[in-house]
Amino acid sequence: MIVKYFLSNFTDNICMTSLDKNVKAVKKILSSEDVLVFEFASEGGKKFAAVYADGISDKALLGELVVKPLRDVKKDEKLERIKLLLASPEVKDGKKIEDAVNEISDGNAVLFVDGEAEYFIIGLKKPPARAVAEPPTQIAVKGPREGFIEEIKTNMGLVRKRIKSDKLQIKTVKCGKRSDTAVAIVYIEGVCPKGLPEKIQKEIEKNEIDIVPDSSYISAFVSKKPRSVFKRCATAEKPDIFCAKVCEGRVGILVDGSPIALTVPYMIVEDFQTGEDYYTSSYRATTLRIIRFISVMIGVFLPALYVSAQLFKIQLIPFRLLLKISSSVQGLALSPSIEMFLTLLVLEVLNEASIRMPKYVGLALSVVGALVLGDTAVKAGIISTPAIIIIAFSAICLYTVPDLVETTTTLRWIFLIVAGSVGPFGVVVLTCFLISYLVTEQSYGVPLLAPFAPIVKSDLADSLYKANGYSLKKRPKVLKTPDKVRLKSEDKS
Repeated sequence: MIVKYFLSNFTDNICMTSLDKNVKAVKKILSSEDVLVFEFASEGGKKFAAVYADGISDKALLGELVVKPLRDVKKDEKLERIKLLLASPEVKDGKKIEDAVNEISDGNAVLFVDGEAEYFIIGLKKPPARAVAEPPTQIAVKGPREGFIEEIKTNMGLVRKRIKSDKLQIKTVKCGKRSDTAVAIVYIEGVCPKGLPEKIQKEIEKNEIDIVPDSSYISAFVSKKPRSVFKRCATAEKPDIFCAKVCEGRVGILVDGSPIALTVPYMIVEDFQTGEDYYTSSYRATTLRIIRFISVMIGVFLPALYVSAQLFKIQLIPFRLLLKISSSVQGLALSPSIEMFLTLLVLEVLNEASIRMPKYVGLALSVVGALVLGDTAVKAGIISTPAIIIIAFSAICLYTVPDLVETTTTLRWIFLIVAGSVGPFGVVVLTCFLISYLVTEQSYGVPLLAPFAPIVKSDLADSLYKANGYSLKKRPKVLKTPDKVRLKSEDKS
């Protein structure tokens, strides 16, 4: 019985010489109706069968590169000769049925030859994909307009277009038991720290999940602490930003089906930088980075400070401003903390609803929420005008750094709750705890607060302060890259 079971499994995994049996073996596993079988024969009587998945394989190329070249094949033609006649640049040999199933599911076509135990894997992938366009969240006035799309091959081509070095390495691994999603690990040999790509690959492969629909899943795998409020991977939707980070010594990650690429190690200061900073003057870039930093601080702390000042330390508010606020809040039934909490909750609900609703309904909802609902709430004495102004200004400030919105929005809620419960002392204690936590956190050996904690003087030239191009001759020291020099020039002007 054991020998019989072994032989049955062996024959199931290895292709047979009969064309019909091989096709039936594949269709037994891939029984879906969109897996098609195209049987044809040459003028000499040689029979073939091409198996492919409809919708992700190019049927036109199948006819041009496979069927037409094999029309004159003789019945006793050898397999090596048949392989040479195939016009496709991607032709591989195969023997196992399970490998054929994987290739068909991946979008390639499998060509079985009657009387042969081996088959050919022909690269005919053509999955549905949109055109390369500018990403919605990383728009730049100056600089390239290209953005990543959901097709990993196109994204890899966009990277190759910019980095033509022979040291560029792209390793592809599979993730997802059901989806078998391709994940590309991109790095430059000799620039990327040794062992880092292997560590990231190990973190990706050791996680077993059914499907990987987006790069955020891979980000959770790569992050050492996925439950933390602060992320461990930077995101990039534009090839120029992605390639620049890879050239600095980071490892890039491209995920099939996702237009958002990842880079590690990650530092928080990266989110205050944009691609456009490197296409404008250093003075302009420095000014904008400082504005972004101040905006984020205002967005996180302003609601909490307003509530704590009203409840516990009213003398913190200037006297003339206090008179204006007192006249606005006079007669309100809600306490300042509940009022601010309710206003922030309404803002989050309107934001979520406007995103999920159809485009034109969402625009109407924004008008209703901002004008009708807000004005009515103020006139009814439920919410004060200062509360609406503070929450609206806070939301605008947070979106100056869109990559940190998830983190800063959560922190704003936490600070608001602490401020309403404990007051200014709680805000100060929570801030100290937050700073001490960030000082100890790392992303693959790189501190999240680098180059400020610890202070790395050479890396300060490209932090919140942006030096000119000639001052950035070396790669970030904190990344510990083997090749430290990225610019060789004698011009010091």
